[in-house]
Amino acid sequence: MSMKQEEVLLSSTESLPKTINAWERFAEERLPRNSFDYIARGSGDQNTLKANRSVFNDWTLIPRVLNKVVHRDKSIQLLGKSYPTPLLFSPIGVQKIVHPNGEMESSKVAAEFGIPFILSNAASCSMEEVASNIGDSPKWFQVYYSSNKEVSKSQIQRAEALGYEALVVTVDTALLGLREYDIENNYSPLNEGMGSGNYSSDPVFNEQLLAKGLSGKESAIKFQMEIFENPSLSWDDIIEIKSYTNLPIFLKGIMHTDDALTAVSLGIDGLIVSNHGGRQLDHCISSLEALENICQAVGGKIPILFDSGIRRGTDIVKAMAIGASAVLIGRPYLYGMVAGHEGIRTVLQQILRELDVTMALAGIDDIKTIDDSILMKRK
Repeated sequence: MSMKQEEVLLSSTESLPKTINAWERFAEERLPRNSFDYIARGSGDQNTLKANRSVFNDWTLIPRVLNKVVHRDKSIQLLGKSYPTPLLFSPIGVQKIVHPNGEMESSKVAAEFGIPFILSNAASCSMEEVASNIGDSPKWFQVYYSSNKEVSKSQIQRAEALGYEALVVTVDTALLGLREYDIENNYSPLNEGMGSGNYSSDPVFNEQLLAKGLSGKESAIKFQMEIFENPSLSWDDIIEIKSYTNLPIFLKGIMHTDDALTAVSLGIDGLIVSNHGGRQLDHCISSLEALENICQAVGGKIPILFDSGIRRGTDIVKAMAIGASAVLIGRPYLYGMVAGHEGIRTVLQQILRELDVTMALAGIDDIKTIDDSILMKRK
């Protein structure tokens, strides 16, 4: 274990934050500066990052009373399967910059709660390691469709063979966003090999590396970075991906109604409304604003998931009242990961506890019945 990794491990006597908003400060005080900035910051002026949170204040809840709320059902149906909560773990790469076990910690907690774990294409751990770690628990695989299509095809088909239940194709990353904190810190965990788990373990990737007469970790990282970005990505590629697999496909990074409708017309199974947590295009519409527009345009034809900005139980209720079928959480579980397995569990428990209380106080006994009648938008 490196010295940097040792810095993030906590003593058994440290107490964990009691409230969800305290976790970011908790992580900032314990992580190396470059690691924390990589996780917590966005691109450019941080405008999109800030808007993702502030826009939740534009919506207020209108509680109903005298409803029996002794039992609150938080379960959802998604792609014909039942899940105990409307939460999924968002795909986040390079998790070993937070904890030496990386995705092995976060995937195990997701499995304990029955929450689908979406493994990042740029994970520190391989899809085989995660599949072995959580067995039959729900897991999805996120794809950055590489400029090297054969490598991406191999990764997609590996995931399907391992029992991953859906693909999440991220479509908002033709190029990496200008993340100025990372530029100032001169820091890229990808360049350090922290996001190579699914590449270094891929047979096609390794065959191509060998065919170039290359070997060793540095050469593998360089090759991965050469093929990672794909500015030529188009709708034709989405059709191509569909031909590789029988898995349902979600497109992550949909923000415009026209793109949502194109996806529906191509038979895509679901959408994830997301601006990449404010890490890609700065001065972009917030994810919650996009959710409202896209839900109205799609009209319930396919499930729409929401990502970017979820921190509290009230956020979940608002997103689902607008029309989301489920929501993804990202940064909060990484902040919890600073305290390892117990930290992630505690973060999840706090969010779900607030969701439960919010439902009770808003007069909701079944999360599947939420609609926009309990919302008012500030003018």
